[in-house]
Amino acid sequence: MRARARFLTPLALAAVLTTAACGESGSSGTGGSADSGGSAAGGDACAPVAGDQLVVLEDDQQLQNADNIIPAVNAAAAAASPALLEALNSVSEVLTTDQLVEMNAAVDVQRQSAEDVAAAYVAEQGLDAGVSGGSGPIVVGAADFTESQVLANVYADVLTAAGFSATVQTVGNRELYLPALQRGEIQAFPEYLATVTEFIEGDDATQVASGDVDETVAALTPLAEQAGLVFGEPAEAADQNAFAVTTEFADSLGVSTLSELADACGDGSLVLGGPGECPERPQCQPGLEETYGLDFASFSELDAGGPLTKAAIQQGEVSIGLVFSSDGALAQG
Repeated sequence: MRARARFLTPLALAAVLTTAACGESGSSGTGGSADSGGSAAGGDACAPVAGDQLVVLEDDQQLQNADNIIPAVNAAAAAASPALLEALNSVSEVLTTDQLVEMNAAVDVQRQSAEDVAAAYVAEQGLDAGVSGGSGPIVVGAADFTESQVLANVYADVLTAAGFSATVQTVGNRELYLPALQRGEIQAFPEYLATVTEFIEGDDATQVASGDVDETVAALTPLAEQAGLVFGEPAEAADQNAFAVTTEFADSLGVSTLSELADACGDGSLVLGGPGECPERPQCQPGLEETYGLDFASFSELDAGGPLTKAAIQQGEVSIGLVFSSDGALAQG
């Protein structure tokens, strides 16, 4: 069975990196050894380099699906008030991944409330001006993790500025909130493009989402119509699987993309860290090997974008590890 569009579910983002012990790291079928027939291991050009700051290497060949933030709206509510999608699209016009990282860090690291962080963002971006035409109550749904809470409050604040009486309601996971959105119990929700496309399509035997935003929107549109939903414009901001290194590692090699990493690391010295399923998942180790031609000396079993993986990268135990692209731990200190 193939992996879902996003095989690692978004988690509540971890705030503490330095206190997380890495424990016993495993190794599984990675190839990259002297007997593997690939590049000979034993070099050290791309061995782990410790450092405090993490940086994501650009997925320039679109290995990961496009999980851009996109507003999901009940179709009847959208038809009744065009100002609803217009206001939410104004958020998509300005929202970037870097801004999402900063907002997540403000909540998870600096311990500000999601409501305060959202209100500050709306004011800083001028999103409370230039929107109008709304009226009546609107319930914006949120899942029970930081990023969803922040985005739902951003949506609610902008809708309030547009004239709606908007509130936020935490609904839970997608299996709960999507039916509630379809029934009109909530009217809007901050969604993830590729993941919601695959969820609505529902067939594990086929994959309709991809790394191309426009193609994935085109696949989603008829599915949404059948489900009684309408989706707005996708933001540049995305929360998807990503691969991070320390800035010291990236600077020493002069790399900012995964393709550049492959060009620089032909000696098989890379050490990959991530969840136990990574060596078998198409968008993790096999994808890095097949799409980018990367060759790994070993794999360390850690966690799914969590504190163990991030600490292992920082402490120089792995060269590169799987994280989430909007994790607050990526905020530039």
